[in-house]
Amino acid sequence: MRLHRLSVTAFGPFGATQEVDFDALSSAGLFLLHGPTGAGKTSVLDAVCFALYGAVPGARQSPGASLRSDHAPPDLPTEVQLELTVGGRRLEVTRSPSQPRPKKRGEGFTMEKAQSRLRGYDPERGWHALSTSHQEIGEELTQLIGMSRDQFCQVVLLPQGDFARFLRADAEARGRLLGRLFDTRRFAAVEERLAELRRGAEAKVTAADERVLALAQRTAQAAGPAGVEAAPVTARPGEPGLAEAVLAWAAIARSTARERLDTAHAALAAAEDRQRAARRALEAERELARLQQRYAETLRRAEALEERRGEHDACQERLERARRADRVAPALELREEAERAHRAASDGLDRARSLLSPELRDAGADRLAELERTFQQELYALDAAREAEERSAGIDGERLRLNREARADDELIRDADAWIADWDTTRTALKERVDASQEAATRAERLAGLLAPARRRLDAAHRRDALAADVRQAEDRLTGAREQELDARKSWLDLRERRLRGIAAELASGLVAGEPCTVCGSAEHPAPASPGDGHVDRATEERALAAQRSAEEARAQAEQQLGRVRERHAAAETEARGDDGHTSLAAAELQALADRLAHEHAEAHRLAAATNPAREALAAAEREHAERLEQRQEAHGRMSARTAAREALDAEQARLEERIAAARGASASVAEHADRLTRRVARLADAATAVHAEQEAARRRKEADDRLSDAAFKAGFDTPEAAAATLLGAAGQRELQHRVDAWQAEAAAVADRRAERDAREAAERPA
Repeated sequence: MRLHRLSVTAFGPFGATQEVDFDALSSAGLFLLHGPTGAGKTSVLDAVCFALYGAVPGARQSPGASLRSDHAPPDLPTEVQLELTVGGRRLEVTRSPSQPRPKKRGEGFTMEKAQSRLRGYDPERGWHALSTSHQEIGEELTQLIGMSRDQFCQVVLLPQGDFARFLRADAEARGRLLGRLFDTRRFAAVEERLAELRRGAEAKVTAADERVLALAQRTAQAAGPAGVEAAPVTARPGEPGLAEAVLAWAAIARSTARERLDTAHAALAAAEDRQRAARRALEAERELARLQQRYAETLRRAEALEERRGEHDACQERLERARRADRVAPALELREEAERAHRAASDGLDRARSLLSPELRDAGADRLAELERTFQQELYALDAAREAEERSAGIDGERLRLNREARADDELIRDADAWIADWDTTRTALKERVDASQEAATRAERLAGLLAPARRRLDAAHRRDALAADVRQAEDRLTGAREQELDARKSWLDLRERRLRGIAAELASGLVAGEPCTVCGSAEHPAPASPGDGHVDRATEERALAAQRSAEEARAQAEQQLGRVRERHAAAETEARGDDGHTSLAAAELQALADRLAHEHAEAHRLAAATNPAREALAAAEREHAERLEQRQEAHGRMSARTAAREALDAEQARLEERIAAARGASASVAEHADRLTRRVARLADAATAVHAEQEAARRRKEADDRLSDAAFKAGFDTPEAAAATLLGAAGQRELQHRVDAWQAEAAAVADRRAERDAREAAERPA
C-alpha cells in the first residue's frame, strides 16, 4: 500500500483544510513526523485510519468522542480525503463523520449522517465513482489491505505505546497476526499434511495387524485342539515383530495340517473303493427285483383285462346300435315337432271357437270369413260418425276453455280497476321519496366537507397535547444541561487557574542538567520549582476541558431538541385552530364536534343511498300503470271475441248430434258401437285363422309319420319306437367310446409287456 495525498478539513485540531503530499515527502525514501505535543502528529495518523476504516485507533474512538474540530466554523463540514494505491489499484476514499450542521431554514442545528465515497482511477476514463455504501467500501478496502482496523493499528501505525502492547501480547496472538502478515499458512499446511500421513500410516499398520491376528485365530479354530501344538500369537496390534511371530506359528500349523491331510486322503481312497463295489451290488439286486415286480404286475393286469372282456363287448355293441339310431334321430325330431304344432293348433282353435256365439261354433272357415267381411264393411261406414262424435267432444272442451278464459279476464279487469283507482296516491308518495333522497344527498355532501377538517383538527389537538408534555420535558432537560455546562466550565476554569499557578513546577520537571531552559535559555538550574499541594497536571486539565466541551455539546443538543419540539407543537396548535383561525379548542370538544358531524353525515348518507331505489320504484310504478291500462283494454276485446265463438260452436254441435244419433243405434255412443263391431270382426278372423292352422298341422303330422317309418326301416329297426329307445346323447356315446378305447389300450400295453424278454427271464430266477 502506498499513500499519495491526504486532505483533512475541520478534523481534530485542524480548524481549516490541511493537505499532506506523501509523494513529495517519500521522494527521498523516508520521512519523519516531528513536532511538540498537541501539534497534530497523531491526528494525521488518525485521519489516515479514519479514511481507510471509518474509525480512529484506540480509545479515541470511545462513545461520545467527537472527531470534529472545535476551532472550525459551524458552516465548514468535517471531511477526510485520502488518495492511495493498494492491490495494484489507485483509489480515492472520502469520509465525513456524523456531525451537527446549521439548519437551512430557521435557527438551530440538525444532525448530518455520516457519509462515505469511493472513487477509482482508470487511465482511459479517469476518476469514476465506485460506491457510496459504508459496508461495501469497508469490505473492499479491508480485502485489498488484508488487515482489520485493529491489526492495521498494531502493525502499521503503532501510535503512542501500542507497539509495547503488541510486544507484551502472548505468542498465540502475535502468531496469528504475523502469520497473516507473512503468510505462514504453507508451513502449517505441510506440518498438518505430514501429521495426517503419519496418522494414516499408523491406522493402516494397526488394521493390517488386526487382520493378521484374525487370520491366525481362524486358522487355530480350523485346526482344532489337536491340530497345532504351539499356541497362536497373543501380541497386540501395532507391536513390533507381530507379523514374524505369526508367520513362524503358521509354518508349524501348515506342516502339521499337511501330514494329517495325506493320512486322510489314503483312508478316503480305500473307503471310496469299498463304497463303489457295494453300490454296484445294490443296483444289480434292485434291478432284478424291479423286473420281477414288473412281470408279476403284467400277469395281474392280463387277468383283470380278461375279466372285463364281456363288459367291453356289450359296450361296443351298444355303441354301434346308438350310432345306427342317430340316422333316425332327425325324423324323430321332425315327428315330435309336428305333434307339438298340431296340439298347439287344436288348442288355439278351441279357444277361438269358445269366443263365438253358439250358432257359429261349428261353422267352417268359409262361413267365418264371409261374416268377417260383412261386419268389416259395417265398421268402415262408422268412421265418419266416429269423427263427428270426437269433434262434438272437442267442442265441449273448447266451450270449457272459453269459460276459463272469461273468468280470468273478469278477474284481471277487476284487479286493474282497483289498482288504477289508487294510482294518484301511489305516484305522489313515490315522488316525495325521490325528493327526500335528493335533499339528503345534498346535505351529505355539505357535511362531508365539514367532517374532514374537523377530524384533522382533532388529530392536531391530540398531537398538540402530546407535544406539550414533550416541550416541558425538553425544557427540563435543557435546564439540567445548562446547569451541568456551568458546573463543568467552573470546574475547568478552576483547574486551569490552579495549573497556571503551578506551571513553574511543571516546566521544572522537564529541565535537564546542562541543557538550556525552554523559558530563559540558561543551562544552569539553581532552584527549580517543585509542585505544591493540589497541583494540577496537563492531563487533568484536558479531561476537565473535554468534560466541559461534552457538557456544552449536550446543552446544544438539548437546545436543538427543544427547538424541534416547539416547532412541532406550534404547527399542531395552528392546525388545531383550523383554517378560519378560531380559538383553540380542547380535544374533548373537537371529539364531540367530529362525532356529531359523523353521525349527521352517516344519517344523510343512508337517506341519500335510497335515491336510485326510489327513482326505480317510481319508474316501475309508471310502467305498471301503462301495462294495466293496456291489459284491461285487451281483456275487453277478448270478451267480445269469445261471445261470437260460443254462438258458432253451438250451431256446429247441433248439426253433429243429428249425425251421431243416427249412427250409434242402441249403443250409448258411436265409439262404443264401433268397438263392439271391432271385437266381433277380430273374433271371426281369429277363428278362421285357427281352422286353417289346425288343418295344416294335421297334414304335416301325417307327413312326419311316413318319413319316420321309412327311416327306421332303413336303419334296421322294426319300429320307430325301437329306434327311439336305442338313442343315446353325445355324452353317453363319448362315455361308451372312452370305455372301449381304455380296454383296447390296456390290452395293447399288456401284450407289449408280456413280450419283454428280460422281465420274463428275471421271473424265472429266485426272488
